[in-house]
Amino acid sequence: MPPGFILLASASPRRHEILDLLGITHGILRVPAPEGPDEPQLVGETAEDYVRRTARDKAVQAMQWLAAGGAPPDIPSNWPVDWRQAPILCADTTVILDGDVLGKPVDLDDAGAMLRRLSGRTHQVHTAVVLAVHGQLHETCQVSQVSFQILNAQEITQYCATHEPLGKAGSYAIQGRAAAFITHLSGSHSGVMGLPAHETLQLLKAWQATA
Repeated sequence: MPPGFILLASASPRRHEILDLLGITHGILRVPAPEGPDEPQLVGETAEDYVRRTARDKAVQAMQWLAAGGAPPDIPSNWPVDWRQAPILCADTTVILDGDVLGKPVDLDDAGAMLRRLSGRTHQVHTAVVLAVHGQLHETCQVSQVSFQILNAQEITQYCATHEPLGKAGSYAIQGRAAAFITHLSGSHSGVMGLPAHETLQLLKAWQATA
């Protein structure tokens, strides 16, 4: 039986859907995102260290938000426990190319520039998952390799015109129209979407076994 009764600290509908597919009962904790652009990669910081750090930061922010009396989560009507005691699940997804973090584009011009970099190349997608339980953080990270076809100017322009790249790490969504750009995926489709199903379930089971 899948572990359940957790709080997902993410507004991502894709992460919500993946937890639903896994049969994990969860509420949605809507923690306000920090203002400004994505946090930059530190000098000398590896891609995996970066994505793990940003996921941990999200978990800490969610715990502080609840402790400060933040808005209660959206929870199912059959929620059987005190949501204040529920573990908090956070995740962060980062696209890496040539050691550079390609975060969410600031506008469509920025999205087009990212897509031109990804064209005809293989990049990495790192998704870190953190479970916060009573102030303790438990984490895992999944890495996928994604190859893009060569994109011409018209394809990039038409894709950007859909506005789908906005709000997406690396300026694309694998579950959207950009799926047609991908020639090869080695890793986790759900991880590229934003929440690796296998790794997330194993993390939750490990916590449940020690609870």
